[in-house]
Amino acid sequence: MLQPKKTKYRKQQKGKMKGNAKRGYTLAFGSFGIKTLDEAWLTGRQIESARQAITRYMKREGQIWIRIFPDKPVSKKPAEVRMGKGKGAPEYFVARITPGRILFEVEGVPFDVAKEALRLGAQKLPVLTKFVVRTDYEQEIA
Repeated sequence: MLQPKKTKYRKQQKGKMKGNAKRGYTLAFGSFGIKTLDEAWLTGRQIESARQAITRYMKREGQIWIRIFPDKPVSKKPAEVRMGKGKGAPEYFVARITPGRILFEVEGVPFDVAKEALRLGAQKLPVLTKFVVRTDYEQEIA
């Protein structure tokens, strides 16, 4: 599961997510990608599940880039514990996602394979996504 090896602080406050992505909103590595249209917290498990779905459909051909990383700890108190007595222990890590952020990028597979693979990956995520193609991509006519 994706999580940082080491963090400066064990616990973080919830924070606010407002506005669109200020970075990571263009394709940087691959020719195809999925871009989010919502804001959300994506857990390491959700990201890994989407990665597996994409890789399996591509039959491990081509290359895949994960453009997000879960670095925010989310704490939770145990079940049936009374109010007070401090903040709970960190349970898992999330990546903050704002609209416009590229989540995954793919290269080295045909257009239709990439589109279907990223569609299957997007189904594993709790956000609306959009398939994006590099502007200078030219599809080979066979």
